Amino acid sequence: MQPFLKYVLLWLLPFFLHADFVNWLGDYNVAYKRALQEKKPLLVLVVKPGNSLSSKIIHSTFMNKPYVNRINREMIPVIVTYEGVLSYPIEMYYTTVFPTLFFVDSSREVSLTEPVYGDAITVKTVETKMIELFK
Repeated sequence: MQPFLKYVLLWLLPFFLHADFVNWLGDYNVAYKRALQEKKPLLVLVVKPGNSLSSKIIHSTFMNKPYVNRINREMIPVIVTYEGVLSYPIEMYYTTVFPTLFFVDSSREVSLTEPVYGDAITVKTVETKMIELFK
């Protein structure tokens, strides 16, 4: 596991014990294979080490929200670290704004919606995207 991801997960551990949270995977290849096998879309969150907004958004947007169970049930969520050790197709998830959230059709490897960047990743934005995807 990447050091930054370990830090984020350790920082969030107290919240995990008392919260409904997204069950993030930390390895893109594992998440992609699982998404293909289960025929589910990917929810890809690209973060950059040292970016405090990433931790804030994980806590404020992906914990104790009405759509968390639906994400866990109907998508395969994965956090990838920009310039991280574990590979992921950077050409597909290229961004210069962190964090960035992608909703991806795993079978065709195309975005299902426009990516969401930085502080635009809010509860309202995620709720809207979820409604768009699962109507």
